[in-house]
Amino acid sequence: MKDTYSVKDLQRETAAAIRAAESGRLVTITRRDTPVVHVISAARLGAILETMELLADPAFQIAARQARAGKGKYFPASALAD
Repeated sequence: MKDTYSVKDLQRETAAAIRAAESGRLVTITRRDTPVVHVISAARLGAILETMELLADPAFQIAARQARAGKGKYFPASALAD
């Protein structure tokens, strides 16, 4: 399965490009050999958005700085359950 499709190839191989993205791969669409669009799965986008939300949270930023300085508190992953 390819990861890069020209616009012309994409017209013929749309289903394959979608399957590649769904499998977790980054699919690049090119026009005249220049990348113009990247396609990712909805699950991968969701993970990226969740990460961005965490990084924008002031409390998370403080905790991350403290962890880098060796002053952070560590909890088991089970403590993160909703």
